[in-house]
Amino acid sequence: LTGSTMMSIPGYPAKEKFEFGVMVHFAYQVEDSDERIIVATTRIETMLGDTAIAVHPDDERYKHLHGKFARHPFVDRRIPIITDAECVDMELGTGAVKMTPAHDYNDYEVGKRHNLEFINLLNEDGTYNENAGPYSGMLRFHVRKQIIEDLKTKGLYVDTVDNPMSVPQCPKSFDIIEPLMKPQWWVKSKQLAEPAIQAVRDGRLEIAPLTSESEWFRWLENINDWCISRQLWWGHRIPAYFVRIAGGSNDLCDGNYWVAGHTEADARKRAEEKFPGVEFELEQDPDVLDTWFSSGLWPFAVLGWPENTDDFKKYYPTSLLETGWDILFFWVARMVMLGMYLTGEVPFRKVFCHALVRDAQGRKMSKSLGNVIDPIDVIEGIGLDKLHSRLEAGNLDPREIKKAKADQSKDYPDGIPECGTDALRFTLCAYTSSGRDMNLNVMRVDGYRKFCNKLWNATRFALMKLGEDFIPTPDSSLTGHESLAERWILHRLNVAARDVSAALADMNFMAATTAVHKFWLYELCDVYIEYIKPITVPEADAAARHSAQQTLFTCLDQGLKLLHPFMPFVTEELWQRLPHRASETSTSISMSAYPEPCGDYENGQAEAEFELVMSIAKAGRSLTADYNVLSKSTFFISNSSEASHTLVSAQAAGIVTLIKGCQSVTSLAPEEDVPAGCAVVSVSDEVAMHLLVRGQVDIDQEIGKIEKKVAKATGLKDGLVAKTKVPSYETNVPEEVRETNASKIGDYEAEISVLQKAIETFLTLKGSN
Repeated sequence: LTGSTMMSIPGYPAKEKFEFGVMVHFAYQVEDSDERIIVATTRIETMLGDTAIAVHPDDERYKHLHGKFARHPFVDRRIPIITDAECVDMELGTGAVKMTPAHDYNDYEVGKRHNLEFINLLNEDGTYNENAGPYSGMLRFHVRKQIIEDLKTKGLYVDTVDNPMSVPQCPKSFDIIEPLMKPQWWVKSKQLAEPAIQAVRDGRLEIAPLTSESEWFRWLENINDWCISRQLWWGHRIPAYFVRIAGGSNDLCDGNYWVAGHTEADARKRAEEKFPGVEFELEQDPDVLDTWFSSGLWPFAVLGWPENTDDFKKYYPTSLLETGWDILFFWVARMVMLGMYLTGEVPFRKVFCHALVRDAQGRKMSKSLGNVIDPIDVIEGIGLDKLHSRLEAGNLDPREIKKAKADQSKDYPDGIPECGTDALRFTLCAYTSSGRDMNLNVMRVDGYRKFCNKLWNATRFALMKLGEDFIPTPDSSLTGHESLAERWILHRLNVAARDVSAALADMNFMAATTAVHKFWLYELCDVYIEYIKPITVPEADAAARHSAQQTLFTCLDQGLKLLHPFMPFVTEELWQRLPHRASETSTSISMSAYPEPCGDYENGQAEAEFELVMSIAKAGRSLTADYNVLSKSTFFISNSSEASHTLVSAQAAGIVTLIKGCQSVTSLAPEEDVPAGCAVVSVSDEVAMHLLVRGQVDIDQEIGKIEKKVAKATGLKDGLVAKTKVPSYETNVPEEVRETNASKIGDYEAEISVLQKAIETFLTLKGSN
């Protein structure tokens, strides 16, 4: 509230309103004096429970009142004037603060420090009890109105001023919430926390990521006692019974009169042993245990504890707990503390804390915001109108429904598309890193649905290339006859297996999904399957075709297995359609051996050579786009070494396949000239790609483009050369940096040479025209 606000309250006449958002100043009369001390409150009715007035010990205005008393105007009570430097700011207001320990959290702490009297004013129904004196039986906000009038009558009212403030309000009943003291059960936590802290320090319990480990220490090293009583009846009823002595007035807060038992009969037996010959009644505590307390017993309770069952001996402690970082203290710490206290063992060896899933705008998903995404809706798809109807089926306030509908319309204007289980699972894994939050964008899930389609189509196409009569070799060992493309893709498969396995061991699911996604999409589908198309046709060389097919099968089989933990359904379906090696005994991909790195597949030379091939193809695609020669393009590749000439000549057919619309690729020996009429791009210091453009482009315009490239390359080269001319260059610049710079200068010079030759070629072409 920004200031004075009149509000209707449930349980009062509809037309009756009460003032909130104000600060009421009133005075207490100092005992045996004409002096008054002015205090302020936002809940004037609670002054009936005041048991002290606090001032700062250094405040000169009140030093003469230290240890004195004020008189309560409405009940027979002396109110001590106490000093407290922690709770009083002498620059704020009058510098005097009324204390109502039974109805204010801060005052409660002050009351404990100064041993003040705690006077509860409220009954369960919101009326004031006998401690309120003449106001007993009145509703609390009627007391608010009446007290102001009575203070005015006694001349103790000072004024009421606007006070911007928050008023705690129940979102369902709209009633005003305020503190109420009740006897509660507590767990003394410090002695439980110390072993849990030590377990992490000495390595018996590992918490990942490290940010969560630091949270663990921060929480447990500053732990407070734990209240485990709850008034919401959802959970285990507290198995504690109050022994009410017949004719006595024993206090609920006196622990001597409480017994515990699995049943009332157990509790009665204990009470009889504790109070022999005494007549009593048993009353079970009506509260329930905090659900975190109950769930804290879960790791061992489900295994039969406290009995030493076979399950308990075999499975406790467990290995891994995976959970959200936001309940690391509320649940995980409680499981560890209770587990160590009751069993002597940590309940698990490792805790992995995943990120918190938020909506696309970064807000925590909440029923009150109406932004919760039902996973089933992402899997099966749902229209915007049905999303709206879900909001209306709940218990949201109409204003909240309106806002939530607007947000849904913004985030999902066309509803949520059907994405499938695998795409959602893969997305969540891809989002999971060491970060603490993930903003779930449904369109990204849809993107991975398209990846599933790509996977399906690519595997089906590959199966066609294998043929119905294909029989895989008994194992995946190399034959020694693999082509460069095969050696490259097997090397990349090995890299993917290594990276995915390492990432899974580190629980870095983002890195794992990135590695397997890269292999499938950008290496197997976009490159290898395209590259071997000319080899897998019936008229191709039989030995080359057979070798390419065996390598393709190995990649499909191992690639599906790598992907299976993240996309279990589509990978199972596709794997079942594959032929299987004789050595494969598993009937399900989920039971098969997970791929491990294979030393024989590691081939850095093949990777370097094939990277050059792909760079040539990329340069060719770039040239065709730059010069708009999108079909029947003809390329010549100039080589400054026999090695590159030999390599390119052997891979020419594959390069043609990777350049869409390419008609031919010719590798030129070092002594051969490039035909006139070609545009050029430098691939490396040994290789340049030339596109025949004679008669297809504006020569003057192309010369201008090349001259700009020459100018750019020359500028970069000259800038780097200038750095090497600095007197201190040889002594101050590390050797590896100098070597890198020298290599770059050589690359720029080679590029400039190639570009200048291209200009000469165009000029020659222009002259011949």
